Amino acid sequence: MIDLYPIIKPFIFTLDPEKAHEMTLKALSAGLSPVCFSPDDDPILACNIFGLDMPNPIGLAAGFDKNADVMGPMLKAGFGFVEAGTVTPEPQAGNDKPRLFRLKEDKAVINRYGFNNAGLAAFKGRLEKRKAQPGIIGANIGANKNSADRTADYITCFDALYGLSNYFTINISSPNTPGLRALQSYDALSDLLGKIIDRRKEKLKSGDAYIPILLKIAPDLLDADKQDIVRAVTVHGIDGLIIANTTITRPEGLISCHRTEAGGLSGAPLMDISTEILKEFYQLTKGKLPLIGVGGIASGDDAYRKIRAGASLVQLYSALVFEGPGLIPRIKRQLTLALKADGYGSIKDAIGADVTL
Repeated sequence: MIDLYPIIKPFIFTLDPEKAHEMTLKALSAGLSPVCFSPDDDPILACNIFGLDMPNPIGLAAGFDKNADVMGPMLKAGFGFVEAGTVTPEPQAGNDKPRLFRLKEDKAVINRYGFNNAGLAAFKGRLEKRKAQPGIIGANIGANKNSADRTADYITCFDALYGLSNYFTINISSPNTPGLRALQSYDALSDLLGKIIDRRKEKLKSGDAYIPILLKIAPDLLDADKQDIVRAVTVHGIDGLIIANTTITRPEGLISCHRTEAGGLSGAPLMDISTEILKEFYQLTKGKLPLIGVGGIASGDDAYRKIRAGASLVQLYSALVFEGPGLIPRIKRQLTLALKADGYGSIKDAIGADVTL
């Protein structure tokens, strides 16, 4: 079927970005799913990471589906896995509007949402409704802006959602919740991860299934921060890292009139930055810890570059704003061709191919 997004894109871009996103979610919830864009995946794309079987390594990053409204439609659109959230224990309005900006000339987005979401109860209810349905779902959990104990907020979300998602992502990397990134320091991070892992141990003793726990980090890190993160995740047995969230830096060459807006920058300008950090963490972990590469992916070649830089899986979101749902099968098709052209028989064979350990 013809990809209609290029036809309707000019109209969508006349709308406020946040309003356009809300309309997209409503359309998907109403059953207007882009399932027609997703042919069967080539077997070369199949992968097993964290003990989870995925038809392909292309995931939807957190932020698109904050309240777990459209997990099913996005899986049908062709994603190998979908991450919902970030969810916080209490509903949260987020920061004042406007808080989302398209940088059209740069193929980038700046957001300063501030973990706006409908809260844990609503999020849990939606996960419960789709528990028996197929597809890999991740739950991205966070802390309320005005929480007196942010570590407790993560544990509250973790306890409430355990067994309802295939994996958890602990999000300490948003630049739009004041003080949140301070949790990336060793002492604070070790305390948080230790308590989360202890809760999982209790769940396992009670007979619950093992649920992988991932940590999502920021790209704006000092070398000492990177060392601390690796030490903390190694000590506590975290299952993987997601690298990286939006950046508060502004790379040279941005030309959009919105380039000076406050918030986290995502999209094409983040590709080089996040890929270099991905390589560093692949080296720091000696290739032994599964990594999910995110930031700037807009083609199969981008996804392949992330994989060769050390990613076992990849995620995207911002590129959908500019390319629409037809991007998903294009990425998979291009990635399949790239793998076969280089003689690889699977995604696993290509992981870290450009990195010297």
